[in-house]
Amino acid sequence: MKIIIPGGSGQVGTMLARAFHAHDHDVVVLSRQPYQAPWRVRQWDGLTVGDWAAEFEDAQVIINLAGRSVNCRYHPQNRQAILDSRLNATRVVGQVITAATHPPPVWLQASTATLYAHRLDAANDEHTGLIGGEEADVPDTWRFSIEVARQWEQVVDEAHTPHTRKVKMRSAMVMSPDRGGIFDALLRLVRVGLGGQAGNGRQYISWIHETDFVNAVFWLIEHHDMAGAVNLAAPTPLPNAAFMKALRQAWGMPIGLPAAPWMLEVGAALMRTETELVLKSRRVIPGILAEQGFTFQFPTWPEAAHDLCQRWRR
Repeated sequence: MKIIIPGGSGQVGTMLARAFHAHDHDVVVLSRQPYQAPWRVRQWDGLTVGDWAAEFEDAQVIINLAGRSVNCRYHPQNRQAILDSRLNATRVVGQVITAATHPPPVWLQASTATLYAHRLDAANDEHTGLIGGEEADVPDTWRFSIEVARQWEQVVDEAHTPHTRKVKMRSAMVMSPDRGGIFDALLRLVRVGLGGQAGNGRQYISWIHETDFVNAVFWLIEHHDMAGAVNLAAPTPLPNAAFMKALRQAWGMPIGLPAAPWMLEVGAALMRTETELVLKSRRVIPGILAEQGFTFQFPTWPEAAHDLCQRWRR
């Protein structure tokens, strides 16, 4: 297959490109900055149609991941960049698919599990999950992230692609041993004894192991009846306190100092990020994947953490 990955130069895109390339597929990454890779890299601006659009004519799969990282402070300039980078890139991808003489059969579009409401009482699946943003006392930064996700998915829905199946991948945090990713950041805290619970530790963490994420993407490509929103998350989210305890045990660290909310606010400011990433309860489960028979290799966090720690050490 020929697979085009707009915005595929980041961690998740590299993860997918590496997997597709290993299976001898023709991978083309669209990136704002050219770089050397085992697969082909075409430059684009994520805004306007260019020469890269010709690649869509004979492609079988589009996986759009383009968007500025949310690992930053949510001041007005960054908020605008986060929103515009997602909407503009998704809009131009849709335009090229619409105009193609031989459009690709499937368009997988990145979305995010943070779209769902902060909740402790029950899990959010695709059918009964509560979309967030209207909860009482929801922080402004959380509301912003939800609104970005809403508009992001709306652009996909509005694209007229009658011959192209569209799947919105509402992904939880993808855990891989690659340096610079979310697992690497969490493990760094554990390694220095700071991997205790965040806040009261009751907020849920939804996650998915790299292997299951990649397999789920393959699965969505191969199952031609799959369309609409699909949660990409392991079936067993767990509270932050239990999540961090399992990670400490997998690494072999007996202690983990907890972090109070005010400490997290100070740390987030120093690291130029937001506490939403650790304090919002993302209790998300893969309803559709489970219903349709997808098999997770790492359905529970302790075994996933053990595997990831071993691979990180290597």
